[in-house]
Amino acid sequence: MNANGKWWVVGIVAVVILAVGGGIWMANKNSKTRKLENSKLETPMTASPAPTPEAVTGNVVEVTVEGSNYKFSPTTITALRGDTVRLTFKSMGGIHNLVIDQFEVETSQLGEGEEEEVEFVADKMGTFEYYCAIANHKAMGMVGKLIVGGQ
Repeated sequence: MNANGKWWVVGIVAVVILAVGGGIWMANKNSKTRKLENSKLETPMTASPAPTPEAVTGNVVEVTVEGSNYKFSPTTITALRGDTVRLTFKSMGGIHNLVIDQFEVETSQLGEGEEEEVEFVADKMGTFEYYCAIANHKAMGMVGKLIVGGQ
């Protein structure tokens, strides 16, 4: 084999090595890209953290509650922990009051057409009963619920 033939062989071997090496490099690169793409798919999406139950708002919730023959209207009051709750209680017939033991709330006994405002901070979470403490009004169904939740 002459000198020109050797260079041809060296050139062909170099091209083959570059082709094989390039092919291996490309396959390895694509494999890493697929792994990266798959890892992105497997990574769970995270939302912003949920508010903790300890969160407080400091908003004022104003509600008028009417008390009449053995019932309240509305029967459910909702607030968030930390809210200031301002209740206006109106007696619409007979003598009634409104009591929420857990928040030490109690209106005076009010006659028909009278009203009284009470205010407290809803600093506990949960569902709390409010009721009329006059005679057997509570037993006859004059109850409602205060629901204090988190944000």
